[in-house]
Amino acid sequence: MLSRTKHPTRLSRRRLLLTVAAVCALTAFGRSPAAHAADTLNALVWCDHTDPALIKPFEEANNVKVNLKDYEGTGTALSIIEQSQPGDWDVFVVDGVDVPRVVDAGLLAPLPADKMPTSDLFPELVMAGNHVKDGKTYAISEKFGYNTISYNKKNVDPADMQDMAIIWSDKYKGKIAIYDYYLPVMGMVAMGLGKKTADLTEADLPAIKDALFKMKAVSKQVGEVVSSQTAIATGEVDILVGGGEWVTAGLTAEKPELDWVLPKQGGVRWSQSIGVFETSKKKDLAVKFVQYILSPEGQARLATSSCYWAMPANAKAGTKLTDQQKTALRWDDQKDYLARSQLYPVPSADLDAKMQDVWTQFLQK
Repeated sequence: MLSRTKHPTRLSRRRLLLTVAAVCALTAFGRSPAAHAADTLNALVWCDHTDPALIKPFEEANNVKVNLKDYEGTGTALSIIEQSQPGDWDVFVVDGVDVPRVVDAGLLAPLPADKMPTSDLFPELVMAGNHVKDGKTYAISEKFGYNTISYNKKNVDPADMQDMAIIWSDKYKGKIAIYDYYLPVMGMVAMGLGKKTADLTEADLPAIKDALFKMKAVSKQVGEVVSSQTAIATGEVDILVGGGEWVTAGLTAEKPELDWVLPKQGGVRWSQSIGVFETSKKKDLAVKFVQYILSPEGQARLATSSCYWAMPANAKAGTKLTDQQKTALRWDDQKDYLARSQLYPVPSADLDAKMQDVWTQFLQK
């Protein structure tokens, strides 16, 4: 599905600090990095791309102004595109699981595969099944992370966090917050029950529902990302179900007690991809921008964007990150984490509706 408006927080992980993101977006639109820029580029992006530290080097090197529009949710992006004229947009950042449908809709142009650093990506992020159609590459992964468990290691035994079942036990009753988005959290619960996110059927829902209701009974709150992050940052709760590096990595310098981990059952992996609009009139410049974002330098800046931190898809970005940054991102654990993580569930329309019904019951319980 391209749009799941019933739960609009789907892409809210990229708004860790909403006020910071807003400031970055305003700055990105309002500044004039090149006094007499020879050209402009229009990009429809997630908020991590609005950080001047990421965009300014490209603008200065190419004497160009990059106009950025930050959106949340693929459905919102499609609405923006529908209201735009062909050629208004040049670059598109989109959820990795939505790339096939965006390609089928004819929105993306083929990328010059020989000019993309595909061989430098973590193998699991190549995702040829999502990004390649009829032998042509239409998008490429640029950043990824996990919906898993964030916690306060001063108040929580890290050993307990190795077992997903802890989130529906009563050991930390009243100290748990749950991220309000059904797909990753239900995916996590499914994994905790030994199920695969790619194979979920209606027959799996009763067991998932039972575990969800047990988790709700021991939790203090279910909330969108800002309230959830605030709760764990202020000590109101000690565990955030559905969290991950995107919640805590950027905060570790100020709050070293916050941590995150993939339990033995694994975690749900998300990824974002970048491509060029089919109707762009500046495809060469747009491709150049994609190449910059995928370069080790661009990847390191994107990974540590002021909006939210997450893993760069290009493994060579490690040479541009500090030891502290790599520790916060669990750089040395990625081989294991990638092997033990599973992608977001991508249910059929019928199953998706049933999953949302279960989530609504969970919220109302």
